[in-house]
Amino acid sequence: MKGLKAYRLDVPPMLADRGIDRMLAFAVPLTVRFRGIKVREGTLLHGPEGWGEWSPFWDYDPVESASWLRAGIEGATRRLPVARRDRVPINVTIPVVDADRAGRMAAESACLTAKVKVADPRSDLREDCRRVAAVREAMPDGHIRVDANTAWDVDAAVRAITELDAAAEGLEYVEQPCASVAELAQVRRKVNVPVAADESVRRAEDPLAVARAGAADLLIVKAQPLGGVARALEVIDATGLPAVVSSALDTSIGIGLATYLAAALPSLDHACGLGTIRLFQGDVSASPLLPVDGYLRPRRGEVDVEVEESDTDLCPRWSQRLALTVAALVERERS
Repeated sequence: MKGLKAYRLDVPPMLADRGIDRMLAFAVPLTVRFRGIKVREGTLLHGPEGWGEWSPFWDYDPVESASWLRAGIEGATRRLPVARRDRVPINVTIPVVDADRAGRMAAESACLTAKVKVADPRSDLREDCRRVAAVREAMPDGHIRVDANTAWDVDAAVRAITELDAAAEGLEYVEQPCASVAELAQVRRKVNVPVAADESVRRAEDPLAVARAGAADLLIVKAQPLGGVARALEVIDATGLPAVVSSALDTSIGIGLATYLAAALPSLDHACGLGTIRLFQGDVSASPLLPVDGYLRPRRGEVDVEVEESDTDLCPRWSQRLALTVAALVERERS
């Protein structure tokens, strides 16, 4: 993969007081449009335990971004949990591409599980079914899961899940078919495919509500949005539901921290969504965390980039965002 440049950011006093001694801003192009973006931006934080990552998407306000910042601080300053396993199974993520490309991506991944993005504005249900069917052809004995990112109402979800399940010849689960916990609970009662909750966990004021409502069979857990590895483990333990650890489209720094989260779980019955470095045209590490034979071994990512003093666009934007998010984090901790 291509190497990248990164740019120095000033470390705010509050972060310096917590052990952060360096910060870098980065921007990496993606191989395909994903989550509506073509370039993944973020920052890297260095502290006594190594590197952490803070890379909230730009549609997240300072209050929501504060949880991501807590995760970045934790990654750089706290010791990671003890691993219970020495490797983590990984799914290949299939973005909204045509069926032929989807099949090739599945075949070339060496993974035994595929997560297929569906319900995107650039795709209709017929195209989604063709994409899923192509992945099944490339992966005849594998598991296929789909992710709708809250796109459907209850009736549309039931109809789409039924058709996608047929195209897949059996779905492992459907991820976040609807936006609300109440809708997820209704869908779960009406379909035979297990329902997984993502946004209802990572973007919720109460991440445990989905379990109390009986709205999901399993959780999709992402360390950055939940505030770090330790907090994610607490949420998983409190819900009592099986968990799939996934990427928030992290660099190898965030992926490395997530591998320790997955490796620390008491049980891990599903492949994790930590193979997303394949969607990047480069990485902040010279040794990116790419799955080998469908698995990742728990390890921290190392930053290996050419560092420049500043960038006239990237650094001012992220410095301003950092100041607002630090203020939100301080206010949260006071309340």
